[in-house]
Amino acid sequence: MTGSVIAGRHAVRELLRTDADINKVYVQDTANKQQLKEILDLAKERKIVVSMVPKNKIDGMTEERHQGVVAMVSAHEYMPLETFLENVEGKTANVIILDGLEDPHNLGSIIRTCDASGFDAVIIPKRRSVQLTDTVAKTSTGAIEYVPVIRVTNINQTIDTLKAHNFWLVGTDGTGQTDYREINAKGNTAVVIGSEGEGISKKTLEKCDFVVRIPMAGEITSLNASVSAALLMYEVYRQQNPLGRG
Repeated sequence: MTGSVIAGRHAVRELLRTDADINKVYVQDTANKQQLKEILDLAKERKIVVSMVPKNKIDGMTEERHQGVVAMVSAHEYMPLETFLENVEGKTANVIILDGLEDPHNLGSIIRTCDASGFDAVIIPKRRSVQLTDTVAKTSTGAIEYVPVIRVTNINQTIDTLKAHNFWLVGTDGTGQTDYREINAKGNTAVVIGSEGEGISKKTLEKCDFVVRIPMAGEITSLNASVSAALLMYEVYRQQNPLGRG
């Protein structure tokens, strides 16, 4: 599926009645909500995020006559968590969990690094997070075709599920007492990366088995999210693929 914008009340309403993977619905903030009630009800029923935005925001998304409403369709299919767990049963598996990442370029770069470092999947939340878009697909330089992206309703419940399948959770935070190079990543590993501004949420951080820090020798106190992710993923790769093996 390619990323696309569906514009117009009739088109969006019919789209919402299908099983299409919709990232978000945008509604003009001055639109008559009563006239859009069916669309709003369908979106609520499907738990799809609706954003109220100015007309110029929607004008910038499409050149079509939009009547104050557009829907953003995923640029790629998502993989169910259950399917992923079935696929890696009996194998050593690694995933990266993105807690509130918002920059599509960061997500695309992380997907690309996942492919390069042998990570098996990326997990993102449905809300308050960047979804799969054309920008993400382009930034991944094709890696999106090889790395499954799993979209979940609740990150913390997903962590509990991963723990039940013998994954160790490694979170990254400036307050971490452990250098990231000291973790034990010989088994199933899930690396958690927080949002660009806020980092990992408190509840999610508390669920991590290890909270690690990345040493910062200069004056800047943090790294770009995709760079932090790359360092952690390659540390996992280093431990699971030692030099001279085989």
